[in-house]
Amino acid sequence: MRSKPQLSRPGESYRPHVERLIGQATEVLSQAGYDRLLIHSGRPRTRFQDDYQPPFRAHPYFIHWLPLPRSPDCLLDIRPGRRPRLWLAAPEDFWHAAPDAPEDWWAQCFEIELVSDAAGWQHVLDEVSATALIADPHDFPGLGRHADLNPETVLGLLDQQRTVKSDWQIQCIRAANRIAMAGHRAAADAFSSGASELEIHLAYLHAAQHDPDTLPYNSIVALNEHAAVLHYQLRDAQAPERRRSFLIDAGADCHGYAADITRSYSADDGLFAALISEMDRLQQQLVARMQVGRSYVDLHYEAHRGVAEILESSKICDMSVDAMLEANLTSTFLPHGLGHFLGIQVHDVAGRVGPDGRHLPPPEQHPFLRLTRELQKDNVLTVEPGLYFIPQLLDRLRDTPLSGHIDWKLIETLLPYGGIRIEDDVLVQLEEPVNLTREA
Repeated sequence: MRSKPQLSRPGESYRPHVERLIGQATEVLSQAGYDRLLIHSGRPRTRFQDDYQPPFRAHPYFIHWLPLPRSPDCLLDIRPGRRPRLWLAAPEDFWHAAPDAPEDWWAQCFEIELVSDAAGWQHVLDEVSATALIADPHDFPGLGRHADLNPETVLGLLDQQRTVKSDWQIQCIRAANRIAMAGHRAAADAFSSGASELEIHLAYLHAAQHDPDTLPYNSIVALNEHAAVLHYQLRDAQAPERRRSFLIDAGADCHGYAADITRSYSADDGLFAALISEMDRLQQQLVARMQVGRSYVDLHYEAHRGVAEILESSKICDMSVDAMLEANLTSTFLPHGLGHFLGIQVHDVAGRVGPDGRHLPPPEQHPFLRLTRELQKDNVLTVEPGLYFIPQLLDRLRDTPLSGHIDWKLIETLLPYGGIRIEDDVLVQLEEPVNLTREA
């Protein structure tokens, strides 16, 4: 299945995006002491002792400049005061489909030279010029004395720039959300009809017009207790005898930019359905708090307070909210972070590094939190609180003095439902945040 994501007049926001990147790259090169920046798109690699290559995806630093996520062995040359030059690899190959021809809306931003393979741009590396090259070290085992491979200063500055999205990037993420929501609606319908995990997954792919190789990440399609496996990676071909619950974490791609969306469903109107409603309410409260200047660590703690309130109100735990938080009991039910940056990478870069380059580690009790910064305008991030019934974690809790505060009969009732996660993609603004997922 091949589908091109359609954006109306993409060049209108793409051209300013490239102009912005040229200005940023000029600043980075000046600060780091280089004359030019080379970015390689990457190279397909075979599996160990095999001649099969997994699906190729270009390096994120390359996609940041070019809407070519599936174009291997290309090289981009960026120098202050010049239009960026792209060596676009178009191999003569009867084993594979030819790459798409350059489209005017993006090609006009570059000087483009078509080459059949890497030999066509190899001479660029030999130029006597202070050069920063971003590439996989396996693809460049030896470099001339004028080129530095992946200098930390350059990577750090570029990563910081990626945390604040341009209009082009926001437009792509917004479109990816529209594509993904079409898949989510089809998946919900398939669950309601009694489909298996595999059948739900296929319904999602068809509605989103993706094939598995173009998804930004491996979809989580979990029925019943499988929803308690946070990154559940399998898909049963047979539907369970009894349909209880459904969790789907699935995204879509637009020009290399990702949507990352999770929804949870109940097959009945019992306690689990009520918990989903409460978690949806909590998630929307947290989304509304995604404003400039707020600490994402503090927002993560607010998510745990919300989960504690739900545990108390549903009588799963008879402790006070403050006592639960002091004992870190909520981490049994919400073991992951509230969310992460989103963009070219689903878990996008610099989530634990401040704008000044200072490392910002997560709290000791919450080591899986991927975003520890204060929010800035035009950050795009996920908001995904969860409430899970994970046997391994509950077994640990049962062996502690806190066990007497838990209604284990209720827990036994909820274990077959697995868990709940609700996730939207959110654009931070000066005042009200924009929920790109609910907007879709």
